[in-house]
Amino acid sequence: MDLLTIVYLTYSFISIYFLVFYTLIFLSNKRKMLYSPKVTKKYSLSMVVSCYNEEASIGKVIESLLKATYPIEKIIVVDDCSTDDSWNLIQEYVKKYKKVIAVQTPENTGNAAGAKNYGATFVDTELIGFTDADSYPDKDSIYNMIGHFDDKKVGAVTSLVIADNKKKFLEKVQAIEYKMIVFMRRLLSFVEGVYVTPGPLAVYRKSAFDHVGGFDRKNLTEDIEITWHLVKEGYAIKMSYSARVFTIVPNKFRIWFKQRIRWNIGGMQTIYKYRKYFGTNKVGMLGLFILPFFIFNWLLGLCGISILAYRIGRTIFIRYISTALSLQSQAAIVTFGDINLTPSILIFFGIATIIMNLFLIGLALSYAREEGRKDRLLNVVFYMFFYLLAYPVLLIVSFFKILTGKTSWGTK
Repeated sequence: MDLLTIVYLTYSFISIYFLVFYTLIFLSNKRKMLYSPKVTKKYSLSMVVSCYNEEASIGKVIESLLKATYPIEKIIVVDDCSTDDSWNLIQEYVKKYKKVIAVQTPENTGNAAGAKNYGATFVDTELIGFTDADSYPDKDSIYNMIGHFDDKKVGAVTSLVIADNKKKFLEKVQAIEYKMIVFMRRLLSFVEGVYVTPGPLAVYRKSAFDHVGGFDRKNLTEDIEITWHLVKEGYAIKMSYSARVFTIVPNKFRIWFKQRIRWNIGGMQTIYKYRKYFGTNKVGMLGLFILPFFIFNWLLGLCGISILAYRIGRTIFIRYISTALSLQSQAAIVTFGDINLTPSILIFFGIATIIMNLFLIGLALSYAREEGRKDRLLNVVFYMFFYLLAYPVLLIVSFFKILTGKTSWGTK
């Protein structure tokens, strides 16, 4: 058995192991997937919305919060020195509603963390929530998150993020991706493995938020960093699958690419910051599960794309050489003996991986089903066989950007 076959078998085994891991978690907790604790206590809550040049969506975000069934004491809209008409639009809502408060940063902070932290200085309630200026929570979303805070160990609760715009092909594929991400995050919540509280909608215990010093302005993914920081300090992170929030996803490749590069760079920054806790039990699940899980998934993706690139490159090279030689010698390019119909263990592992992936994708889509909307099979196939291949490529590009010091905020 050659080295490449051993590597491929190892990769396949580990991939199937993770798929089985997810499947077993689901089967053990499928009745709890949509569960949210009842609200037994009224907590005072303020919501912070950070805004920079979001005149097209900021009004709808404020309106969605005003319709929330859970009482919000203050809706603090932070304008990060927008250059469009955002500030004037926000002022219109301030005139109409007493609970809407508009504040503006002294100067543009250059990132979401800066604007969020500035808004947090105006909050004195028990809970503090954040939503992006292009994300719209359902009216019952916040209500379905609050019950988790009866457990004093809970420092934050995250939500079910769904793509709002689904007209272009890129948007439709991202819609599938988002449903898959939140489904996996929900499964990880059953093993205390939630690793991010995304910006579209998250609620924090204010004392816990203050304890970790708010968001890290040096990190490009402040929502990942604060989650790891909270776990490090002993807080639990929960997820409410019945708390839906719709967010606008990139509709152009260039914007999508910049966003994903930022996500990857931020993840690397977070890993580097907490690297010393890898494999230790001093910080609970951060060292024992979240860090290893995060790193292992990245390595698995890099290994997979490397094997695929080698296989494709090797096949093309061999075919090219054999074709050239056959033409020179006037021999047959393909003979019946070249066709191999014998099943192998490699094919078996490949088919098993595909079937299990399809099973989990199907579950993810069913649990995040939207009324009147269906995800087409073609989009699912493209997501599974082509879109996911971009993950390790983005990771490599992000790594080189870190090495060259190109780690600015960029887009979203």
